[in-house]
Amino acid sequence: MIKSMTGYGVGAHENAKVKYTVEIKSLNSKFLELNIRLPKVVSDKELTLRGECSKLIERGKVNILISSEYTDHTAKASSINIELLKKYYHQLKSIADEIGEDSSSLFNLALNMPEVISNNDEEIDQEEGKVLMNAFYLAIEKFNAFRSDEGNVLKIDLEKRVNLILSYLTEVESVEGDRIPLIRERLNNYMEDTVGKENIDKNRFEQEIVFYIDKLDITEEKVRLRSHCNYFIEALNSQDSNGKKLGFISQEMGREINTLGSKANNSDIQQIVVRMKEELEKIKEQLLNVL
Repeated sequence: MIKSMTGYGVGAHENAKVKYTVEIKSLNSKFLELNIRLPKVVSDKELTLRGECSKLIERGKVNILISSEYTDHTAKASSINIELLKKYYHQLKSIADEIGEDSSSLFNLALNMPEVISNNDEEIDQEEGKVLMNAFYLAIEKFNAFRSDEGNVLKIDLEKRVNLILSYLTEVESVEGDRIPLIRERLNNYMEDTVGKENIDKNRFEQEIVFYIDKLDITEEKVRLRSHCNYFIEALNSQDSNGKKLGFISQEMGREINTLGSKANNSDIQQIVVRMKEELEKIKEQLLNVL
């Protein structure tokens, strides 16, 4: 079954300490283009997330936003090295007293000295890492479900348009019955008008007619086009269906439709071919968004 490259999914997971929320959005792209925004505290998980995305998302222009919310607001609070703060303060005050400077701002100065305040966001523990990954996998599950639902909509539309092309092919077959006799008659009348009936070499004329009509025969194109359309529908409904394969089949369909139009030499058939091309262009547009 096909999937759309457009997708959306949100997953959240929490424990007693923290809650992680992962939001995934994607648009169509020939390759996997990842943009991951995550808190600094889990920056070491980026390579892991990218590896999982390459397996689970495959293709698309993907934006992933990860946010964290701590239940215990002191869990990641900054800590103060009290002993180091005291040491800095006493040293600064001693110098200020010695040179007779005002000491009212020394506390703020000591507080901003190196290593007095340390942030507890260097890394996360194993349990918190599991919370993040669980939220990620839940978001991926919803994201892929969204892609599958969108893919079903695309599948219905694509199948409908290919069946329209097949119906137009039946119309071609219904109007081409008199095409060859009319071409023969038109050429015969042209020869009689230009060189005279009595001057026409019938044997040579028949040879040239057979050669010319063979060039205008569209039987092979009809057979191949019908085969390509049926193969497209078969591939569309297969378990390993993918947009690239369907794109290749649609290219082959286009070649046969173009040849039909160039060999038709019939206004009715050429009008039908134009309608075929319209449907094929819509198919190609839709395939740009198929995974």
